[in-house]
Amino acid sequence: MVGDADRLRAARHQAILLPGAVLPAALAYEGLLGALAGADVDAIAKNLEVYAAAQPPPDYSLELEVEGALRAAEAAGFERFHAVGYSAGGASVAALAAGHPDRVRSLALLEPAWIGDDGRGPAEDRVWRELQRIGSAPPDQMLPRFVRAQLAEGVDPPPPPAGPPPPWMALRPAGIRAVMAAFERHPLDADGLRGFGGPVLFVLGGRSNPDLYGELAARAVRRFGDFTLEVFEDRHHFDPPHRAEPERLARSLQRLWERAA
Repeated sequence: MVGDADRLRAARHQAILLPGAVLPAALAYEGLLGALAGADVDAIAKNLEVYAAAQPPPDYSLELEVEGALRAAEAAGFERFHAVGYSAGGASVAALAAGHPDRVRSLALLEPAWIGDDGRGPAEDRVWRELQRIGSAPPDQMLPRFVRAQLAEGVDPPPPPAGPPPPWMALRPAGIRAVMAAFERHPLDADGLRGFGGPVLFVLGGRSNPDLYGELAARAVRRFGDFTLEVFEDRHHFDPPHRAEPERLARSLQRLWERAA
């Protein structure tokens, strides 16, 4: 019988997937992991460290997410791996690639919430200031406004799920505030990110707020050498490709990973 360590070493592509600040990793990436199954891929969907305890750590930082991703890779036997991150997870894998480029084969940024402040223009800055104001709102107002601010004008937010909220949802307002504060404090090595030599895929939803995610994509184009932008025209930040079109995204990731190999 082949053990887990042997199976992991045998896989052609090894990847760590970090989610955003709302859904747990298993729910966020369920469809994508299914689409990648049987494709000579070992992918680990890892929860964010901000939710490792009953409250966000008082010293929470993106460096904790970087360290957590590296621990997960070590435990899985991944010497070098592909890093995939959505929203807050995208910011975390950007910090990972900037600080530990020797560990990252390729970088997939699925509408990252942040890739540093270097070169941020006025439109993006306005949205960012609005998100900061929203972060101080009461929890019952915060999440609806947080969603609305990240959608293009005229795009309706997704309806709330039926039934009572799951227990993990109670921590999300505090987690989102902690993540946004961490962006403000993190000394992202912009030169280190520009010097990342692996291929980079940026996934953008056509119905997301262009003043935020469109501007982030434009900055990423200027920042990376081997860069691919893929637009999913019918998707937005809360109807993302890894959930709505996992098969198409899986094909895009496999092309990225083959280039890195």
